[in-house]
Amino acid sequence: MKKRFFLLFFLLPAVTASVVHAAAERAYRDGELSMITRLATWVFYRNHYRPQKIDGNFSHTLFDEYFDTLDPQRLYFTRRDVAEFSSFRDGLGPSLLKGETEFAFRLYQLYRKRLGEFIRFAETECRTPADFTVDEYWDLKRDKAERPADAAEQRELWRLRVKNDRLYYHLVDKAMAEDKDLQKDKKQEAAAAAWKWAGTTPEKCLLKRLRDISNEVMKKDRIDILGTYLNTLAQVFGPHSSYYPPKLSEDFDINMSLSLTGIGATLSSDDGFIKVVSLVPGGPAAKDGRLRVEDRIAAAVQQNLDATNLIDMPVSQAVRYIRGPVDSRVCLGVLTDKRGANPLPLNSVVTFLTYFSQLTGLPDVSGAFPEWRGNIYLRPYVLKRSKVELVDNGAKGKVRSVRSADGRTRKVGVLELPSFYHDFSAVRRGDANARRCSVDVEKILADFNREKVDAVLIDLRHNGGGSLPEALEMTGLFIRTGPIVQVRNTDKSIDVEEDDNPKMVYSGPLVILTSKLSASASEIFTAALQDCSRAIVVGDSRTFGKGTILKVEELTPHFRWLARRLPAGSATFETAMFYRITGDSVQQLGITPDIKLPSFTEEVKIGEMFLPHHLPFDQIQPVPCGQFDTDIRRKAKLLGEASAKRIQASPEYRLLNKRIANYRAHRDRTRISLLESKRWAEYRTVKEMDEAAERLLSGDQELKKKDKPLSDPVLNEAVSIAADYAAMK
Repeated sequence: MKKRFFLLFFLLPAVTASVVHAAAERAYRDGELSMITRLATWVFYRNHYRPQKIDGNFSHTLFDEYFDTLDPQRLYFTRRDVAEFSSFRDGLGPSLLKGETEFAFRLYQLYRKRLGEFIRFAETECRTPADFTVDEYWDLKRDKAERPADAAEQRELWRLRVKNDRLYYHLVDKAMAEDKDLQKDKKQEAAAAAWKWAGTTPEKCLLKRLRDISNEVMKKDRIDILGTYLNTLAQVFGPHSSYYPPKLSEDFDINMSLSLTGIGATLSSDDGFIKVVSLVPGGPAAKDGRLRVEDRIAAAVQQNLDATNLIDMPVSQAVRYIRGPVDSRVCLGVLTDKRGANPLPLNSVVTFLTYFSQLTGLPDVSGAFPEWRGNIYLRPYVLKRSKVELVDNGAKGKVRSVRSADGRTRKVGVLELPSFYHDFSAVRRGDANARRCSVDVEKILADFNREKVDAVLIDLRHNGGGSLPEALEMTGLFIRTGPIVQVRNTDKSIDVEEDDNPKMVYSGPLVILTSKLSASASEIFTAALQDCSRAIVVGDSRTFGKGTILKVEELTPHFRWLARRLPAGSATFETAMFYRITGDSVQQLGITPDIKLPSFTEEVKIGEMFLPHHLPFDQIQPVPCGQFDTDIRRKAKLLGEASAKRIQASPEYRLLNKRIANYRAHRDRTRISLLESKRWAEYRTVKEMDEAAERLLSGDQELKKKDKPLSDPVLNEAVSIAADYAAMK
């Protein structure tokens, strides 16, 4: 008990001061930023697949792109601002090769100034009642609109933007008030908690969001500002080229390795607090059981008693105090609605902070705490950090039973793969437990074989790519030997990547489910198995169309030649283009499925063809390849016909098609009404359709069977296609 009160007493001063202790941030000097700029520019210039001249045209493009990077909705910069910076327009490319960055920092400073002006404008607007009876409109295509001419035109634009946001939160408030069962429904616990945390008025909700935006923009380090500029430079070379400053480079490694060291929580900013979005299954926080989704973390105390106030700190910085070495401990000051034993009510904390300010003369930060619908408590949680495996992002397998066209019940192994992950550093260390998707998939296929599945379905709908070597290894699990992909390098030489391992882990019927979000490595894998007639591809009318291979180059080692230790981040750039066995590029056009299925992603305008500066589709010579099933095209045609009949008769798909039609009706709108009656009617239409869907599905006893989950009609239909394919064998 004494230890508990000591921790509470210790955390309160941490919440009071702006920062009691902060880990040493590296302060980059002008000369160091200049060196990083020169190196990054040179790496892109010398190594990118598509060579470009760093000339006036390049400079013009970079000039415009940086304005749009900082202000994509064209709210903060006027045409007069653009004119005032025009002296930089012709020489940005050559200046980067010299390490000059004045334009980057001056424009970012103006961005900060204008954001502050907009927030003060919004605060003033929120003090007066909003009139939602005037039929005004907000432009939904601001990224295509002309910038405001001057400050007067900008203020009118701001007025409409604030009004639109206030109306949005007002309608959310109205909708939540109608949902009387929300607070009672235990299944909606997180949603109920989120509602309690929300501002007590639409205006406070809006100002909360602006506060988070301000924190992220105003507190960005110089290296991160430079990173934004260099990333804009990278994307002028190609849409998948990037510059990662040191902190983002670490996050990239985490995504590829599927592991980190910390408490196992996904975090975001909300009203100046660090909000818990989700807990990683099996992580320290999930095992401990006290930290919950929607809790707010206000402070962190390390083992050496160094304390850090996390209020108003950008989440990108706050995670550095929450992550840490394996087996180290961190004490978190958590704001929660969970009472527990010996709780400290928030109103006591606010009273204490006010009194403490009066005694010491320090700033009163009690106003930082929100007005909350219900009781809130400050509690200390001590957690022991460990290596956290991001299991939800790894390969998962499940066996589904479904009736095929011949009336028999078939087992279909459903394999979900969100990315082609590969823990490169662990592999280099020789770690036998290094995470690799090909290894995980091989284990799942072995389980499927033991369960004697009749077919396998691989779900790649949300797989945006990853490691090329893993795509090659995974392809080899389904074929004996043969070519997989052709790679054309920057010097235009062509390499053919082949599988020379005769081991085939799974040899039965195979279906691959894709969408417009399936990209890069997932397209390599899918194309290879489609071209050698090994798999039937189903899904959207095309995949994403990313046909380039990326290289990640760490910039920090370059400075060792100068006997300097300078964390410089990393550069990612297109270094080659891959081609199918048939000689077609996947670039821009993607992969066409054998059987098209209706879906929401089919309606979304997304893909390589919509990205600026993308490389075009082209072709090279094909390479010979054996055919696994010479009759697969006829089978795919028959399966497609059966699928179309099943979709037409499916209550699930009838409902999905209604939702798709509703989405189409709203997708291409260029503006949205600020008249409350119009907006509310639109909301009610969507809400009533969703409620009708629930009634339809819950009342259909056939659909309630365990072997027919209701949540994903596209996946369900793909499983049925796989079962029918098995019946053909």
